[in-house]
Amino acid sequence: MILISCPATKSFAGGFDETFQKDIQKYIQEEPILKGALTGISIRSARNGEVLFEYNGDVRMRPASNLKLLTTAVSLSIFGEDYRFKTEVRIKGEKSGTFLDGNLYLKGYGDPTLLKENLSQLAKDVRKSGITNIEGDLIADDSWFDDIRLSKDLVWSDESAYYGAQISALTVSPDDDYDTGTVLVTISSGNRVGEPAKIQVSNKTKNLKIINQVVTVSPDSEKELFIGREHGTNTIIIKGLLPLGVTAEKEWVAIWEPTQYVLELFREELVKQGINISGTSKIGKVPKDSNILTNHFSAPLSEILLPFLKLSNNGHGEMLVKQLGRVKKGEGSWEKGIEVMYEQLPKLGVDVKSLMIRDGSGISHVNLIPANELSSLLFHIQQEKWFPVFLESLPVAGYKEKMIGGTLRDRMGTLNIKAKTGTLTTVSSLCGYLKTEQGETVIFSILLNNLLDEEKGKQIEDEIVEIVSQHVNGSR
Repeated sequence: MILISCPATKSFAGGFDETFQKDIQKYIQEEPILKGALTGISIRSARNGEVLFEYNGDVRMRPASNLKLLTTAVSLSIFGEDYRFKTEVRIKGEKSGTFLDGNLYLKGYGDPTLLKENLSQLAKDVRKSGITNIEGDLIADDSWFDDIRLSKDLVWSDESAYYGAQISALTVSPDDDYDTGTVLVTISSGNRVGEPAKIQVSNKTKNLKIINQVVTVSPDSEKELFIGREHGTNTIIIKGLLPLGVTAEKEWVAIWEPTQYVLELFREELVKQGINISGTSKIGKVPKDSNILTNHFSAPLSEILLPFLKLSNNGHGEMLVKQLGRVKKGEGSWEKGIEVMYEQLPKLGVDVKSLMIRDGSGISHVNLIPANELSSLLFHIQQEKWFPVFLESLPVAGYKEKMIGGTLRDRMGTLNIKAKTGTLTTVSSLCGYLKTEQGETVIFSILLNNLLDEEKGKQIEDEIVEIVSQHVNGSR
């Protein structure tokens, strides 16, 4: 049963005219791409929260990455915009001159933005402390989170994709896009037809292997590339054909066991600093009576939210949920983090009885939320002191700078919009704020499910928002 509601009264100057309901209903019913699909729309006044229009507004639908709006709001309300994540280096044993007769520990606390250069600085700090010989082991401690690496609904075919990376309290990113738990693979053509392609990998360790089966072909040939990772290993297989002289291809590949990978990187950085480690490298726990040697702190949450929302970074969403569980419930798990979300969301205007939350990123096809609840969240959080940070983190339509426009940098450039995109197989979504020519703001939530081509859903969203814009600005 399709539910349509459009109040006859106008909530603000230049608001909806009498033809709006007929225009948008006609569009939804006649658009071929939406035939057989499920559409949920909620449009709300940002000034007083009045629902100006809804279409299946209370029907639970898959939100895709629009779920990140909930994760962000709860994280800001619990942690605050100045919250920072830490990574520690600790020692246990006797320090005598340049010798440490004991173990060196690297402990993670869920930093989703840790880089190799941060590990390098920690290694330099160890060297500056005077230690050049460790007569013990190097131990990585990721026990701040549980050892469940993948969310329960992640499909097996996504496990090597950057958006399906394993989650650990101790993990590293290849660059400042902060796709944590991945490596960046760059593939360039050879110098001549028939030669193998050239492969470069960021942060390569001795246990990360590349099988290069890419052949350089003539410039007029079609490009065919497959990039994957063998299950249970860090062996990356690259197959296919790459035309001579084409622009290099880049792909982020999720690694297997991120804690072990960080451990390998950190040992290499220690060796670069002239530090000899006589023992083994392994995963374990920091003793309570250990001593801190040095640490690294992340940027504040207000800055971390930029890659999270603008670039729709799945790994950050899952790490934030586990952080919520650890800080509030003493357990860094999806289960406890989601409990915190259910407890906090009613304070932010969301009826949690209408939701199904399974992760922090929206990658699960089991997540469900009505469009009206998303628009309600976006209305109520305007009163929170951290709202300016939230708003600044949303992609800006048509703005080409990646860390401003984000996933909207090539869309709706003529409109004043800040909104979160979402994409899953058969799902597309868009929720955010539209500022009118009169200076007022309209909140919108558009959820499209059961699409045969989710990419075409982006066009549908843009056209729906355009219809809304034309009516609220009085051009029809």
